[in-house]
Amino acid sequence: MKSSTKKEIISWIKSIAIAFIIVFICREFIFTPITVFGESMSPTFHNADRVVVSKTSKIQRFDVIVFDAPDIEGKQYIKRVIGLPGDSIKMEDDVLYINGKVFSEEYLIKNKEKTLLHNLTGNFSLEDSTGETEVPNDMLFVMGDNRLDSKDSRMFGFVPYDSVIGEVKLRFYPFQKIGLPE
Repeated sequence: MKSSTKKEIISWIKSIAIAFIIVFICREFIFTPITVFGESMSPTFHNADRVVVSKTSKIQRFDVIVFDAPDIEGKQYIKRVIGLPGDSIKMEDDVLYINGKVFSEEYLIKNKEKTLLHNLTGNFSLEDSTGETEVPNDMLFVMGDNRLDSKDSRMFGFVPYDSVIGEVKLRFYPFQKIGLPE
């Protein structure tokens, strides 16, 4: 083999190795693609939607996050952050109260219409669901947007910050719904 051919092959191997290292670092520390399973976040996300999760975001109220399931080893859930440390939360007549203040949940309009049609209420309080009056330090209270069909903090309790994989930043599949989440 000629010296120039060897140099060319070595150059290609280095380039491919560097590309793999960059991809590994990005997926491990910056962002990762995730597939949504189930309908607990409907209508915001549906089964088989594919999203990009940022691992560097500061989590805020109403962000949609992906985290390790507290009740099933090796599984991940996607839910909306409702309560941050120190928050008290309750729902009365399908109105969300956080620290005594009313919060409008525009992303739930379709689901609230369904709830009213079936004459169901999503009433709860943090104390009834978890036994706590406030969200503890280093914990989050999360709920699915499909409140009538969501396994969330009302069932399994608080989510520790260290189990959060990241915040959903972008939907990239299905193609007709590519964009930022609501």
